[in-house]
Amino acid sequence: MEDLDGNQILANALAKQGLQYVFGIVGIPVVELSLALQQAGLHYVGMRNEQAACYAAQAVGYLTRRPGVCLVVSGPGLLHALGGLANAQSNCWPVLVVGGSCAQDHEGLGGFQECAQVDMARPYCKYSARPPSAALIPLHVEKAVRLATFGRPGASYLDFPANVLSQRVEASAVSAVALVPEPPLLWPDPADISKAADILRASKRPLLIIGKGAAYGRAEDAVGELVHNCLLPFLATPMGKGVVPDTDPLCVTAARTLALQQADTIVLLGARLNWMLHFGRPPRFSPHVNFIQVDVCAEELHNSVAARVAVQGDVGVVATLLLRELASTNWYVPPHGTWVPQLAARAQANREYVAKMAQDTTPPLNYHTVFHHVQQIIPKDSIIVSEGANTMDIGRSMLLNELPRHRLDAGTFGTMGVGLGFAIAAALWCRDHAPDKKVVCVEGDSAFGFSGMELETMFRYKLPVVIIIVNNNGIYSGFDQDTFSSIQEAGELTRVTPPQALSVGARYEHMMGLAGAEGHICTSVDQLQGALHRSLQVSDAPSIINVMISPTADRKPQTFSWLTESKL
Repeated sequence: MEDLDGNQILANALAKQGLQYVFGIVGIPVVELSLALQQAGLHYVGMRNEQAACYAAQAVGYLTRRPGVCLVVSGPGLLHALGGLANAQSNCWPVLVVGGSCAQDHEGLGGFQECAQVDMARPYCKYSARPPSAALIPLHVEKAVRLATFGRPGASYLDFPANVLSQRVEASAVSAVALVPEPPLLWPDPADISKAADILRASKRPLLIIGKGAAYGRAEDAVGELVHNCLLPFLATPMGKGVVPDTDPLCVTAARTLALQQADTIVLLGARLNWMLHFGRPPRFSPHVNFIQVDVCAEELHNSVAARVAVQGDVGVVATLLLRELASTNWYVPPHGTWVPQLAARAQANREYVAKMAQDTTPPLNYHTVFHHVQQIIPKDSIIVSEGANTMDIGRSMLLNELPRHRLDAGTFGTMGVGLGFAIAAALWCRDHAPDKKVVCVEGDSAFGFSGMELETMFRYKLPVVIIIVNNNGIYSGFDQDTFSSIQEAGELTRVTPPQALSVGARYEHMMGLAGAEGHICTSVDQLQGALHRSLQVSDAPSIINVMISPTADRKPQTFSWLTESKL
């Protein structure tokens, strides 16, 4: 009778669940496991940092609805991945972290990298467990995948002591489990659909907010039909962008402040009333607004403020049923009433203001100029990865998305350092599903520093990611060379160097020398667009475009801060 060790059983169990990509860093006790994973047919991507590996794995989960796997070593390996676990759990993205751990017969004796890993991971995931024997590994893998994908998606952690991975058992003794199916489709209470339709019909200033949940739920067709048949003005949360194209005439993102403050009814489709939507409270929203909340998670309903109608259900199903109910009375938002023209006028005024900033091509450049001229060049179906305070915030409004799940950013947890891991996952997804699609990773110089060594990972796996570093010499803002030098001459460097300062004019493009290639440094629009044209032609390697901007460049003045501060 054939016997298998724990490494083989685990690798086969992951393959049986349809998991395809593993991102990790090998070491004791998971070296043999990494080889078993490849032998079982999984793609193994060796990363340079466990956080980045976990970011890549969860982005695969978001793009495919099947968890990516993050493989880490014991002790510090899992500790480094906890930031990724927390980010996935907060973002509601499915991921499975697999950690090696100290052999059980060494526990309590000061074993190598001994750590209470199951307990440590538990606050940051939906399921955290240690299979007690090699024969039971498939049961726990099935449960980890099921919990990561069913209901509100999230993270799972499985812990594997060295002795369990090396344990050998007869193949016939290994637990047999079924493939975890697609999550069940959650249908709403018909009475809730009727209530929601009645409230909309009575509304004078309705607004639709499209969240990341609509993108994850593949609800773009149903939501698009609801928008266009009912002529509903809408705006999207950052990763809800593209569910309905940003260029749609009914998109009122450019009039966001007015839309939120004046709307009397707001339909939340897979969007949460957390800090990103200022908790749904005044002064950001009208104190009399009616919220119609749609979410797959019952615990999310009525969070922060009470909804007039709280609908638990799949976003696509709810949008379809709501449209059917509204169409029965031929209801739509009057395009020539007061509400839609008011939003359109404010949006146009704001776009004209930003356009003036974008047309200022005098060096040093500003954010708006950079993004405007990048948008002119990149393909419309590009996947845009973005992080870094102003870089992410301003880029959200100027780098447009025509398709859903084509923007990946710091997300609900506001995590910096996600960019290159997300971009690696997106490039691998493109290789499998859309080989002609481009991945454009737009980074602040501070954000790039969190995971810059993953550039080597991109070279190793020949991933053609275009990395644009918007370099202002600092965190939020930086300094010019003269000012920075005078500050540093004033005393001991660690006492006088401003905490937000980074090196002036850092030549990040020289990192391309890792593979004997050359990057691009740009101080003008012509240089930027020329570098971008050339980088988009590269099909088997990453590119870096280091764009030097004014260290004091800022965004359009805001009545309310967005993505940098929440207001009660």
